[in-house]
Amino acid sequence: MRNGQQEFVFRKRGGARKGAGRKRALPGRPRVPHRTRMDHKRAHPVHVTLRARAGLPPLRDRGIFAEARDAIAMASRSRAASSTFRVVEFSIQNDHAHFIVEAHDKETLTRGLRGLVIRFARAVNRALHVRGPVWEDRYHARELTTPRAVRNAIVYVLMNAKKHRMRIAQVDHFSSAPWFGGFAQRIDVAIEPSPVFASKTWLGAMGWRRRGLVRLDERPRIPA
Repeated sequence: MRNGQQEFVFRKRGGARKGAGRKRALPGRPRVPHRTRMDHKRAHPVHVTLRARAGLPPLRDRGIFAEARDAIAMASRSRAASSTFRVVEFSIQNDHAHFIVEAHDKETLTRGLRGLVIRFARAVNRALHVRGPVWEDRYHARELTTPRAVRNAIVYVLMNAKKHRMRIAQVDHFSSAPWFGGFAQRIDVAIEPSPVFASKTWLGAMGWRRRGLVRLDERPRIPA
């Protein structure tokens, strides 16, 4: 007897299967859309935001920061970045991190940010002695195209702790503020080597200063 033809059942991705599909965002935290990234011009610094997944301890921990600071520095020094990608400023909050970066072109920006994301995640896991994902979602990136936009982003990043009602003495030591050379007032200079690199764009090095140096009493507002 001939065997009857068997019917193949093809599994489908997504659908009603439990746990299928993209994870839902937490209330008040819209996810970064999965669409093609905008083109990047080397003259424009980029403001990048990374959000940590729920359940992790606060990232504003001295042990985590020590590891993260080295990871941030290595993201700019790595052979893959080859000095065409650099982290210019950053700040670490309890559940997210902000960066201002520069890159030679879109490909270099993508490759450099991928390295930064991976190095930072490994640093957090190393400090916590755990394994697993660190970030909740894709990074959010925004091009800064004017001197005002760059200055607002610098204030937003370096003063971000104030937005979250944290008390900081003079400058936030969980950021690149101790190495920042654009404050209007004198600050205590950091002793450790800087984990960030000097801007090589006109906007990031000189342009934003036309809007005035950053005052220590400023508070962050949405970059525009």
